[in-house]
Amino acid sequence: MTQENTTVTEHRIFQGDYRLLRLSAPAIGPLVQPGQFVHLRVPRLADAVLRRPFSVFKADAQGLSILYKSIGKGTAALCSVREGEEINLVGPLGNGFPLIKKSTTMPVLVAGGYGNAALYLLAARLPVKGIAFFGGRSAIDILCVDEFKALGWDVRVTTDDGSLGQNGLVTAALDLWMEERGAGSRERGAGSGGGSASLELFACGPNAMLKAVGERAIRHGLTAWLSMDRNMACGVGACLTCVIKRKTAEGWEWARCCKDGPVFESREILWEQ
Repeated sequence: MTQENTTVTEHRIFQGDYRLLRLSAPAIGPLVQPGQFVHLRVPRLADAVLRRPFSVFKADAQGLSILYKSIGKGTAALCSVREGEEINLVGPLGNGFPLIKKSTTMPVLVAGGYGNAALYLLAARLPVKGIAFFGGRSAIDILCVDEFKALGWDVRVTTDDGSLGQNGLVTAALDLWMEERGAGSRERGAGSGGGSASLELFACGPNAMLKAVGERAIRHGLTAWLSMDRNMACGVGACLTCVIKRKTAEGWEWARCCKDGPVFESREILWEQ
């Protein structure tokens, strides 16, 4: 974890109400792993004690980018930041997505809302390209399709109102695809002479979607890595506002999304009923 005074090098409308913020952060940028996040001290938010957490969209030796939408006081203030301004940044934070090491494993990405922004770095760094399912309320909420396709990914889109791609939930499109390739028996039998690639799922989005993806992975005997959606106040594991229940041999324990996660394997999570 590093603290750095970064400079805004780009800040613009990305699509609809979504904005792209690029920061010159040579100390933090090279350290970021897929699925990790950073904590920003938002300028002109003097009455706010806490920083704001943001998933990392892109990261390199020069710095990093985030995609965000104005949905509250913090992000509304962030919208007023101009190029050349300084933002204090802490990061990278949390435990992100593991990278697939087997060439016979096919990655499957599932994103709800602008969760696909948090999956982009993973998609760019995975040695094997696979399929990505993006879901949103309408066409304006579907981000980064061209960016993922440019990396070599097969992208399938669903929208609640049918304005882009398939009409319905993103998990319905995932179900259909898995049914078509016989995910239940074929994936478990991969490597036993059938020649089929096994699947590994990576998801980011609303908790209801994450639970649904995790349940499907468990049902089909697959591994699913879920980036949990919780409010993170301190970002370093001290305040315990972002805890979830994690299964143990004795029952369960509290796990901190900001420090133990935000990424957990689906079998670890004990969902509230």
